[in-house]
Amino acid sequence: MGATIKPYTGPSSILLSLMASGMNGNLFQFHGYLPIDITERKKKIQALEADAIQRNCTQLFIETPYRNQNLFNELKSLLTPSTFLCVAADLTLSTEYIKTLTAQDWKTENIDLHKRPCIFIFHKY
Repeated sequence: MGATIKPYTGPSSILLSLMASGMNGNLFQFHGYLPIDITERKKKIQALEADAIQRNCTQLFIETPYRNQNLFNELKSLLTPSTFLCVAADLTLSTEYIKTLTAQDWKTENIDLHKRPCIFIFHKY
């Protein structure tokens, strides 16, 4: 075809959130959306956590903004209490929110993620 393709630098919410999370940026996987079915999503989260432990690999994924709150609540209850979870919402906006805590510590945090674009990241050290 002969077309020249030139990449330009710019904000990438995936990389920005990974950098801000404080988690392992040497080895990470972005999974896009997790399954919608509750049973399948639970299995996927557990498999991703096992992979994070086995390969020292940071796991990243997104959810549609109107399902963020449910996913966040599931992560808090499904992840091992000592697994680190980062929530990065509204990146580059004035309402930007980025926080990393253990799954156990998130249980006492109340944040409203409904209809906010978020990236979820977790890693088990």
